[in-house]
Amino acid sequence: MSDLGVAVVIEDDEDMRGLLQAVLGQAGFDVHTAADGREGVEVVRNKGAHVVTLDLGLPDIDGFEVLRRIRLFSDAYVVMLTGRTEEPDMLTALHGGADDYITKPFRPLELRARIGAMMRRPRPSALAAHPPALHQVAQRALPRDETIIRHNGLALNYQTRTAEVGGAAIELTRSEFDLLLELLRAGGAVRSRVELVRVVRGEHYPDDAYISESDERSVEVHIANLRRKLRENPEAPRWLQTVRGVGYRLAPDRAADTRH
Repeated sequence: MSDLGVAVVIEDDEDMRGLLQAVLGQAGFDVHTAADGREGVEVVRNKGAHVVTLDLGLPDIDGFEVLRRIRLFSDAYVVMLTGRTEEPDMLTALHGGADDYITKPFRPLELRARIGAMMRRPRPSALAAHPPALHQVAQRALPRDETIIRHNGLALNYQTRTAEVGGAAIELTRSEFDLLLELLRAGGAVRSRVELVRVVRGEHYPDDAYISESDERSVEVHIANLRRKLRENPEAPRWLQTVRGVGYRLAPDRAADTRH
């Protein structure tokens, strides 16, 4: 196995499959391929994939169904690749457990940058055995006594990448955790959608990388999922406030409000 682990390419187009195999192989992955969805699921299972690139339009079962089946047994990072640009497809992919969504044609360097950013943020299941270095989970170091950030009943532990509300654990994806952590760190300052796209992509994502409207909409999807998991009341948010036309910020500290 290579240093970066196993990557599986699920793609029916032979030329695209070869390109992806070359790109991921040059990046340092041990790459395996599949030309249809059912075969792809088995390759992911048998090879213990760490990263999967998944075409949406496959000849047997579509990429959404492949993603659903993979998520039954694997927490591999999944990047959906498709020529479709419709927003519902992107939303379905992200809701279904995809980590990223890239439309074709794409630049190979962009794919490598996105995958690299994902892998610098380990899954929570990997943290017990291998606690991450601080630079893997933070863009700005927190004071040493702030391993756990608390706000309006929410407790976020950035070292174990766990979250609780009122003592009850909340299961968050990598992107959801990173967005929530960034907004908590900002302490009420507004973070634009473009800034939050870069948070999801990783601190080493190039500053001049193109941010599309679909990238910004993906942040909206992640925020919507966060609100659902936190059971946020949109009329009186405890944590996530929308700043129309700009982005998001942390809701005020309710304890502070009661003192005035």
